[in-house]
Amino acid sequence: VLLGDVGAGKSSLVLRFVKGQFIEFQESTIGAAFFSQTVAVNDATVKFEIWDTAGQERYHSLAPMYYRGAAAAIIVYDITNREAQAYAQENGLFFMETSAKTATNVNDVFYEIAKRLPRLQQAPNPSGMVLVDRPAEKIASASCCA
Repeated sequence: VLLGDVGAGKSSLVLRFVKGQFIEFQESTIGAAFFSQTVAVNDATVKFEIWDTAGQERYHSLAPMYYRGAAAAIIVYDITNREAQAYAQENGLFFMETSAKTATNVNDVFYEIAKRLPRLQQAPNPSGMVLVDRPAEKIASASCCA
């Protein structure tokens, strides 16, 4: 998920990564936009499913819906805001300067995230069901009203 203030460059970053495009005057995202991109990293294939969230204040209440359950989040901000870099360093967060306009480090930031994602291992029982080889216990029932 991409998060950040309005005009920070979230849409430009994801468009550069997914489509290799840069649009000088990008329209503001309304709500959120979804993108998908697959990359090969070492011996694995990683499929990014990217939510580009709106930066306007009126959409901030929607953000948790998009980042809940996300494997990673990219906080996009104007590079002149040095507080964000200081915050990342103080908290041991991964930090990389990028430019959607020049494509500097755009692919690199996503490849670095892909390398840092935990590798999912196939579950022994792909259906998610647990099979038990014994009869079900009888459940006692009661009622409250006659």
